[in-house]
Amino acid sequence: MKKAWGGRFSKSSEQWIEEFGASISFDQELVLEDIEGSIAHVKMLGKTNIIPLEESEQIVAGLLKLKQKAEAGELHYSVSEEDIHLNLEKMLTEKIGPVGGKLHTGRSRNDQVATDMHLYLKKQVHIIMEHIKELQSALVEQAEKNVETVFPGYTHLQRAQPVSFAHHMLAYFWMLKRDYDRFEDSLKRIDISPLGASALAGTTFPIDRFYTAEQLSFSSVYENSMDAVSDRDFVVEFLSNSALTITHLSRLAEEIILWTSKEFSFIELDDAYATGSSIMPQKKNPDMAELIRGKSGRVIGNLVGMLTVLKGLPLTYNKDMQEDKEGMFDTVHTMIGSLKIFTGMIQTMTVKDDEMESAVNQDFSNATELADYLAAKGIPFREAHEIVGKLVLTCIQQNCYLLDLPLDQLQDACSKIDQDVYVILSPREAVKRRNSYGGTGFEQVKVQLEKAKQYVK
Repeated sequence: MKKAWGGRFSKSSEQWIEEFGASISFDQELVLEDIEGSIAHVKMLGKTNIIPLEESEQIVAGLLKLKQKAEAGELHYSVSEEDIHLNLEKMLTEKIGPVGGKLHTGRSRNDQVATDMHLYLKKQVHIIMEHIKELQSALVEQAEKNVETVFPGYTHLQRAQPVSFAHHMLAYFWMLKRDYDRFEDSLKRIDISPLGASALAGTTFPIDRFYTAEQLSFSSVYENSMDAVSDRDFVVEFLSNSALTITHLSRLAEEIILWTSKEFSFIELDDAYATGSSIMPQKKNPDMAELIRGKSGRVIGNLVGMLTVLKGLPLTYNKDMQEDKEGMFDTVHTMIGSLKIFTGMIQTMTVKDDEMESAVNQDFSNATELADYLAAKGIPFREAHEIVGKLVLTCIQQNCYLLDLPLDQLQDACSKIDQDVYVILSPREAVKRRNSYGGTGFEQVKVQLEKAKQYVK
């Protein structure tokens, strides 16, 4: 087959080498963006009289027919044409004749592929942002139902202090808000047009880069043609934002996995988000949460892979940069799938509020309440801390909890303890009283919840 670049060469590559070097197996995902960019480019060629207007219109008509076939899944690609750009150019030429060869006037595959990737990520980042909002809405729905559900809060995976379960859910809401904001901010670096930079140095043709940027709804153009074709910062930033977002999802996935176990038994997942065992009939495994926890590794790996590809590259385009797309595509698909799965999982899970409340009544997560109680009575906190620590040890030795100790035994430890201590030691009261701004007190959680609801609207 005659290559678009074959004039310089006297022999062809072997088939397996062609297959190794081709990118059409994955960059066909850019087909619509490539056609979109080509339409803008050829319209500009006609507008500036670089090619006759009627030829420009003929090429546009041919590209629109290819777009229809692409949307219907009717295009068939060839490894011999290497990539999506040459495949489409060959199809166009077969459809409208030699005039199709004028499409590439004043353009290189270097600025072409960069344009495709900017267009692609611009679309996909908006989609990911919408899915983040949907997951946030699911968290808000669960929070609204569980403001007064008392739940053991943990540090070091040890029970620490009782909290509102809504407060715990909303912690992930605010993580996701930061993720959303990072993606939104990244659009400023994505929404730039490299088209017209050509191979690296611009072109001698009197092109109009601002016209093509306007046609493609880009807000600006690259100021430097070498930067335009070599820049993959916007891909790295997307991968970085995705890696952090899926790390947050993985943390929540880990908690869901723990909470569904018999040892915790705090929630139950809907059957749609769990699977069974081929040998153990009783099993209900949180497989979707486990998969997302596992998929965090591939998204983080894609970021590391992209950084590794770029770290030693001189300006401008190098064939290494063919490796910039598979990880990007994989991350887009993984992020969208993970966010959709998580939204459904949170929306449909059953919260076992009785089990949660039972748990906080059978631990020492109210010990800080007693220490604060003593401090409020004028005892230095470090002294109060020691008194309560000794009472906890007494309870462990007697196989009981702080609320089980009779008043006289509490007063033996500290004479300032009165009957009202039993109200203070109530886990529900402990949560209710934590009304510092941003705290887990029920009234503060309601304030936080209203802000979250306004945000998702």
